Amino acid sequence: MLKRHAVSAAAALACLTAAAQPALAQQQLERVEITGSSIKRIASEGALPVQVISSEQIKASGATNVAELLQRMPAMQGFQIADIAIGSNSGGTVFASLHDIGQAYTLVLLNGRRLAPSGDGGRVNLNSIPMSAIDRIEVLTDGASALYGSDAIAGVVNFVLKRNKQGGEITASYSNPLEGGGKSAYAAITYGFGDIERDRFNVVATYRHDEQKSLKSGQRDFAKSAYVPVTYGGKNYVYDRTSTSADPANAQVTFKKLDGETSTLGAYSFNPYMMEKGSCAPNNFYSLANTIPAGGTAKVGTAQCAFDFVSTIDIYPESKRDSAYVTGQLKLTDNIKLFSDAAYTRYDLIARIAPNPVPIAIPVGSALYNKYVSPYLTAAQQAHVNTVTAGFRATDFGTRDSQTVTESKHFVVGADADIGSWNINGALTWSQNALDEQYVGGYFKTTEFTNIVSTLAIDPFVPSGNQTAAAQKLIGESIYHGSIRTASTTLKGGDVRASGEIFNLPAGPVNVGVGVDLRNYHYKQTPSSDAVNGVIYNFAANPQYDLERDNAGVFAEVLIPVVKGFDVNASLRYDSISKIKDAVNNRDFGKTEKATTYKLSGKYQISNEIMLRGSYGTGFKAPDMLDIAQPLVSNGVTASSYDCPFPGDGSGSPPCKPGKGQYSQLSGGNENLKAEKSKQASVGMRIEPTSNFSAAFDYWQVKLRDAVSGVSANQAFGDPQKYSSLFTTYRQPAETSDYYAFMSLSTNIGQAISKGIDWELEGRLDIPEIGRLTTSLAGTYMIESSYTRAGTSDDFTDSMGHYGENAAVTFRNIFSAQFKLQTGPVSSSMLFKYRSKYKDRLQTVRDLSTGKNTTIALDVPEYFTLDYQGTYKWSKALELRLGVTNLLNKAPPLTLRDSSGHQVAYDPRYASPLMRTVYVTGSYSF
Repeated sequence: MLKRHAVSAAAALACLTAAAQPALAQQQLERVEITGSSIKRIASEGALPVQVISSEQIKASGATNVAELLQRMPAMQGFQIADIAIGSNSGGTVFASLHDIGQAYTLVLLNGRRLAPSGDGGRVNLNSIPMSAIDRIEVLTDGASALYGSDAIAGVVNFVLKRNKQGGEITASYSNPLEGGGKSAYAAITYGFGDIERDRFNVVATYRHDEQKSLKSGQRDFAKSAYVPVTYGGKNYVYDRTSTSADPANAQVTFKKLDGETSTLGAYSFNPYMMEKGSCAPNNFYSLANTIPAGGTAKVGTAQCAFDFVSTIDIYPESKRDSAYVTGQLKLTDNIKLFSDAAYTRYDLIARIAPNPVPIAIPVGSALYNKYVSPYLTAAQQAHVNTVTAGFRATDFGTRDSQTVTESKHFVVGADADIGSWNINGALTWSQNALDEQYVGGYFKTTEFTNIVSTLAIDPFVPSGNQTAAAQKLIGESIYHGSIRTASTTLKGGDVRASGEIFNLPAGPVNVGVGVDLRNYHYKQTPSSDAVNGVIYNFAANPQYDLERDNAGVFAEVLIPVVKGFDVNASLRYDSISKIKDAVNNRDFGKTEKATTYKLSGKYQISNEIMLRGSYGTGFKAPDMLDIAQPLVSNGVTASSYDCPFPGDGSGSPPCKPGKGQYSQLSGGNENLKAEKSKQASVGMRIEPTSNFSAAFDYWQVKLRDAVSGVSANQAFGDPQKYSSLFTTYRQPAETSDYYAFMSLSTNIGQAISKGIDWELEGRLDIPEIGRLTTSLAGTYMIESSYTRAGTSDDFTDSMGHYGENAAVTFRNIFSAQFKLQTGPVSSSMLFKYRSKYKDRLQTVRDLSTGKNTTIALDVPEYFTLDYQGTYKWSKALELRLGVTNLLNKAPPLTLRDSSGHQVAYDPRYASPLMRTVYVTGSYSF
């Protein structure tokens, strides 16, 4: 209801605006290159839907980084955010994704040229973009693989940086979430000198420093615990994501057969502290996964306390960023210009997660066994004890803190020449994205920690804070500080493009664009010597990679004015993507992929007020290098806890884990992967009856086949017999037995179909003696977002309006509405952002009325926020902005999802935990 009212009110205002003002004179527009075409033309002539975010819109957004800015676009769905660094090794990388088609299919450019991706594929880390250098952002919401290359299937995001600026500007900003935590600030300086037309040269330089403080889980009620009360359908439940690696530890006991026996006793796990005290220690709960009811006296099964790990984590990571950009232009003659770009960003992020879960072997007959284990076993159990393990949470050692330093470097040098009616542009590019991942707290040195464990110098069965002074000294000496891996992706490339008129038709000149580009990608990962040599306790070293591949492409494009007002554009591209050269294994992986793609588009200008447009094209994408060449390697543990996939005799002994547990997860490539292929189409219209009102509607669809994906852990554990080939056994370095493990392998899943409508409305109204009111509405309505289940070609499912098998949600409706009133030097704007409701994943909870576990799927409500910004232009040089994001202080909605980071009870991908935030920004020009 709120959605309909907001749209109706804004549409009515826009229509009123349209009728209120006469048309303004048409402005003269220069011919420029538009994202989505290699032919220079007047910007308003484009046949493809390009959304532009201007420098003023960037300032008015209140966004503090590029990722936050793009997230506000309704067309953006399903991209990775920095928050999930809490619980992953993402390092705070952020990737764009248009229309929820996928991060791998959205191409990111800087001044129309590629940057080095993050990792082995084509995903560009948005945190590498120097925000203070951006002049505008052009977002092509239609596929452009025939022009830019094989991976532009969903569309293109082109960051156009500042050029030919004279004078300087200093900007500073401070943001303060009023609920506490998460403060941020930045300062930037930009200066340009020389005028390319008058002085025949120009240089622009900018530098910016950002600091973001962390936000701890305890600072937000909706995110403070892994033990979550839930009310649904008038009944009360509890959702339990706590961990049975507890503080103090659980005792997990297995039993053996004695001579002549044909069966053995079932495994038994319990918490000695609870046995003595009658309840679990603070910050622990009686696990809802237990098979023995609370207060029960059974000696077979699980009666474990579970640690509330969420209470210890950050939910928003701490970071610092330094970015610099320098661009230069030099006119050699009136028709020949040299240019260069140099960009550098250092992004330093610290993610803090719960203290280390550690299995500690307790020798039978030891003092710890005699004190904490033996008294709670029957005589028969004592006679059959095989192993005793303390499921321990090392809280006294501190949270696990990882620091990832990412450095992005990007250099371009080129020339631009006008020869008659032709323009020729070429450049060489060197770009690199490199990282150093370090452990800076809470992880252990193997020798020191194993000495603590073997000598039983700490007591895992007492609550944290109760170790002896001698034990605390040993704990401090056992913490590891150092690098665990370095990685880099280097792009070396060159391109030449030419466009111009070849002849005239009655309706106008025929324009042609041609080009060639060559690129080499080199991905390296090197585990540190400490990681390889076992210096870090219970750590499986990252594998070493040295992978390389070459890309070559040629394209041609023609723009034909068929009749007056009706233009047709056709483009054709040929790509060759080489085999993967593996220098570590001294062999090639995969095969050379070659393909020809095309795109046809047209625009019909019915009148000055109405334009129709449409397109149809094809695309293909070679699998990422690791999708093909990655060996089977450790990838941590499953996000959720599962019952043993193949329970065997029910004893709970290895390879099963007692009760529900997190199992090791391995990842690997597939040398037989095929290239992904696509078909894209769009049709739309734009109307502009007056200069004060415009509207645009574009229907689009993308169909993918042979898309690369993989079976999720939820799928595999939900039907282990069907996916039995994806299970193996694996032993973590600190484990004493092999346990089942899930293999997440790349596979061609079959098909994916995405359809939707992008729409925009904008109106302007001059209100006498008050000022100018501008109303802007934009949205995306998703019609279909379906995909075949892993390993099938025709078994379709989707994530439309519900939490899907891909552990994500496709929102049916996303839109924003902005109202801006300009009155002399003062302007005020309100921004309303909306996401539709969805059905949560089916999750196991405890029914408090029956004391039994059951499953529910919550209805996650629609979510909207309201932002305000006021601007005062003190003078031509001085400008102040005061804003409030999430003015209504809307908390993220409750969800019981269990993926994408360690946050529980909300989804950071879809709602920010910062809550109401006040910011102030000042800028001074000189």
